[in-house]
Amino acid sequence: MGGYKRPIPAKLGEKLKAIREYFNLNREELIARLDCPIPLHRGTISNYEKNLRDPSSIVLLHYARLAKVPVEALIDDKLDLPFK
Repeated sequence: MGGYKRPIPAKLGEKLKAIREYFNLNREELIARLDCPIPLHRGTISNYEKNLRDPSSIVLLHYARLAKVPVEALIDDKLDLPFK
């Protein structure tokens, strides 16, 4: 089970920030709306938005559910969010 780390899609952080801004939420409000079983913090959200940290699959799923988009729309740089 080597140390392979999947690359972070170039537009992922931008899309995650766009979701937060679309719903007019600050980072703490976003955390509450995501209702994710993984503990999240303001700094973690900031790192996701700056592409400094790769969100787990479960976090991406919760973002996708909030935005009512398929996870593919988040991780595929060729796809745009419908409200962007």
